[in-house]
Amino acid sequence: MPHEVCLVEPAGVTPQLSLSRMLRPEDGYRCKCECWTSFSAGPNFLGAQLLLAVAVPECWAAISFFRTQSCNQGRTPTLAVVPSESSEELLRSASDASDDFMFWPIREQELLERVKRLIGAATRDKDTVQGVLTEELGLEQVIGSSPAFIELLAQLTRMGPSEAPVLITGETGTGKEVCARSIHLLSRRRQQPFIPVDCGAIPEHLAESELFGHARGAFTDAHRDHKGLVSLADGGTLFLDEIDALSLNMQAKFLRFIQESTYRPVGGEQFCRANVRVIAATNRRLEQSVLDRQFRNDLYFRLNVLRLSVPPLRERRGDIALLARYFLEKLGGSGVPARKWLSPVALRKLEDYDWPGNVREVSNVMQRAIVLSPGSQILPCHILLSTGDPRGIECTPSPSNFRCAKSKAIEAFERQYVLDLLQKHDGNITRAARDADKDRRAFGRLAQKYKWDTSL
Repeated sequence: MPHEVCLVEPAGVTPQLSLSRMLRPEDGYRCKCECWTSFSAGPNFLGAQLLLAVAVPECWAAISFFRTQSCNQGRTPTLAVVPSESSEELLRSASDASDDFMFWPIREQELLERVKRLIGAATRDKDTVQGVLTEELGLEQVIGSSPAFIELLAQLTRMGPSEAPVLITGETGTGKEVCARSIHLLSRRRQQPFIPVDCGAIPEHLAESELFGHARGAFTDAHRDHKGLVSLADGGTLFLDEIDALSLNMQAKFLRFIQESTYRPVGGEQFCRANVRVIAATNRRLEQSVLDRQFRNDLYFRLNVLRLSVPPLRERRGDIALLARYFLEKLGGSGVPARKWLSPVALRKLEDYDWPGNVREVSNVMQRAIVLSPGSQILPCHILLSTGDPRGIECTPSPSNFRCAKSKAIEAFERQYVLDLLQKHDGNITRAARDADKDRRAFGRLAQKYKWDTSL
């Protein structure tokens, strides 16, 4: 089925200048052409998947239509084309009413990419409505329409029905937990619990109790039996964020649970069984962590059955405008008296930025812009962006960060000293501690701190 596009242009436009020549039938488009004179009297674009509104040259009929369209909640996706030298009134009305807009003159390839993005993936068949509803339920929090993002959605829908473990990789703020929730909601377990665990926030001495629970009397403050997060996730999905933060000792215990689906609470006498699907996430390269002996290779291979790589926002720039408008709508209602909109130049500033903090940073920037803009229009001066990339920040000796540099130097020395001694004594903590003239328990804590598996 061809994609239906309603094209509105000024009266008298020649076929050589009409945008219909770029949306050819052989490329899967069917254009219904209208002129502003008749269109403003009674717009008729029912059934169209996209409204392509060309206001070149600028005309009052286009401005009037955009004003009306901005009040229409269930409007057809709209792509506006305006002159590069447009009046403020046209820019404002077009920005309010359109999902995207371009400045004249335009390039054919750019037009086709934006049209594809607004129309979305191929039209689904009516017979798959039930499947579509399931997908919508699982993907309603996932925003984007760039080719990289469409591929990500396709992978999510394929991974959802499976029972295999999933390893999600991606930079901080890319939405790994949202993807994990989507996989859960697309699975047969969607009616069961989804239990997220931030491994980096659990103290090492409490990790086993938090995950597997403990029996009454297991330690001083254990006055009653306590269910762990694995037990709470029984029948559903357990999401382990920052899986690389688990100690090597804890990784070994979790590996046994994945292999056998059984675990023993701390201080318990009996093994328990849990039917859990495991999804893990990390922002590090686990392959390198395995080589550095900071992550168990057997656990890595157990988790790395289905691999999902979430692309950073700088690799899907076409989604920046969608995300900015989404957060503008979502955050604009909280304590803000009037609806706000992004000026074209502010939008361009957002699209030119690399977003090291990814989607989370977009949310923060838009929230800040809403608060700082006194009127209804958000200008470039209200878009405050980071001047440096936190991914590249290093603690180097300087008068302003002496404490940080000192801490780094001590940590580097400790790590190398401890690992060298352990290698010298084949991992024997007692002999290594005696050689270092240090208490065995204190040396053991250092070994655990630097990810040496003391159980080996």
